[in-house]
Amino acid sequence: MSTRSELLATAESLLRTKGYAAFSYADLAQSIGISKASIHHHFPTKEKLGIAIVENYIFRFRKRLELIDHYSDSSLQRLIKYSDLFRESRDMSLLPLCGALAAEMSVLPESLRQLTKIFFEVHLRWIESTVKLGQQRGEMKDSLNYESLSRSILGFLEGEAFVAWAFENNSKPVDSFQCFLSCFTND
Repeated sequence: MSTRSELLATAESLLRTKGYAAFSYADLAQSIGISKASIHHHFPTKEKLGIAIVENYIFRFRKRLELIDHYSDSSLQRLIKYSDLFRESRDMSLLPLCGALAAEMSVLPESLRQLTKIFFEVHLRWIESTVKLGQQRGEMKDSLNYESLSRSILGFLEGEAFVAWAFENNSKPVDSFQCFLSCFTND
């Protein structure tokens, strides 16, 4: 792994555990074992580092969504696989990146506030297209507004992640998302 890649991975982990405002280049330097000057060589400012983290994550996230779409036939399978992304974060003791950023919107630089909004849009557009597909195929109730349902799904998963975080991930994993989702399906 290159120094830049290691910096991005470690900084992402710090952002998802400590928050943007709480982690510093000193934390990053200590975690990786390099000087702060070396970090500044790759990322002159924390804002540029934050932008790189989010852009890199959005790229990887979109690829994961493409894989979900490719390998999952039904909209319900897709949504469950999507919820697994949140479960993976929880299992690694990480907050979802978009949720961690949203919790700090008031202290983020404008560029990161805009990227956070874009990231949420990526989530919502994918969920909306998946819900619409499910409604067209008769898998999901077509009487529900797909935009409202999509926000509910995203809100549920983000909220569930924060509840697990508050309990320090000691709570027993439950399939609460499948229970939640069953309220909207035609089974």
